[in-house]
Amino acid sequence: MEILTKNCICFFKKEIILCTAIVLALASACFVPPSTAYISYVDWDTLALLFSLMAVMKGFQKAGLFSFLGNLLLQHTSTTRGMMLVLVFLPFVFSMFITNDVALITFVPFALVVLKMSGQKKLLVPLVVLQTVAANLGSMLTPMGNPQNLYLYARSGMSFAQICLLMAPYVLISGLCIAMLIIFRKSAPVSAVSVSSVPVDSKVLFFSGTGFAICITGILNMIPPLAVAAAAFLFLIATDRQILADIDYSLLGTFLAFFIFIGNIGCIDGFREIFSTVLSGHTELAAVAASQFISNVPAALLLSGFTTQWSALIIGCNIGGLGTMIASMASLISYKMVSREYPDHNRKYLIWFTVCNLCLLVLLISVSFIIA
Repeated sequence: MEILTKNCICFFKKEIILCTAIVLALASACFVPPSTAYISYVDWDTLALLFSLMAVMKGFQKAGLFSFLGNLLLQHTSTTRGMMLVLVFLPFVFSMFITNDVALITFVPFALVVLKMSGQKKLLVPLVVLQTVAANLGSMLTPMGNPQNLYLYARSGMSFAQICLLMAPYVLISGLCIAMLIIFRKSAPVSAVSVSSVPVDSKVLFFSGTGFAICITGILNMIPPLAVAAAAFLFLIATDRQILADIDYSLLGTFLAFFIFIGNIGCIDGFREIFSTVLSGHTELAAVAASQFISNVPAALLLSGFTTQWSALIIGCNIGGLGTMIASMASLISYKMVSREYPDHNRKYLIWFTVCNLCLLVLLISVSFIIA
């Protein structure tokens, strides 16, 4: 019994967002008894695309593509400034296509190895903080850049181009700010670094590239998303079950639980009126504020049930990923990696992270008011 309790506590600590979503779904079921209507609450297309994209990204990681490209770029750097630009803009650019969490899982460990090999561990905190910010901000540009964009893209009915054009000014300004933060740092010579990695697996790379192309057709509604997910599942069952096992099912479960919670809350007139009143004319700021406490993915899922101001909600949930550590759950990935490798850097990391995030959050909120 004691072991079971410890396991439950560990699971809750590890999957706090998932557990919270399940508790909310169960609590809402007390007011709206379970029925076949629950099935209609779920956005199955979003879940299908999210599953497919996660599978494809695991394939790219297994193929060794990202480490290969990182090594290739590092061969052309001769200063710490150049090294930081490469290591920070890798997640900034790639997050637009492989999601912010995958970009951080891939490039933060890569950066830690580079810093050790080049003798530049003093750059650890500023570099990883900027990588984290870069991944969260670069991912704003496209529907597949992060989970909330993928969901809101499907829910809003906006086109792929409309999402990109909506977020382009914020991504451009963010990129310039990040570049300036690096360029104005003191630079020093550094020898070229090559991180050892497995050779690129051309077969896995081909299948992953083909899978990504099929996912894009699903995002563009050229192929039914459920058909894309079914094809991905059957292919992996036959060829690579390890990739299938490595998919982040807790994220899919979080989406599923929140869909049920939101659907039930929408059936309760009192709650619906309260949420609709709060969001009226303040959708963007409400999304930013909610993201600081429950993170931007749950905020997008929750608020989408009570507003049709899609542009404001998309902007708010994206820039709301800045701020607190949990504003974007992807930020915890970097923190855990630094904390595990260099526990004595925790305090310094949190200070750098908070200052950098709050400054950029204020800037982008100001930009939003100017653009509006």
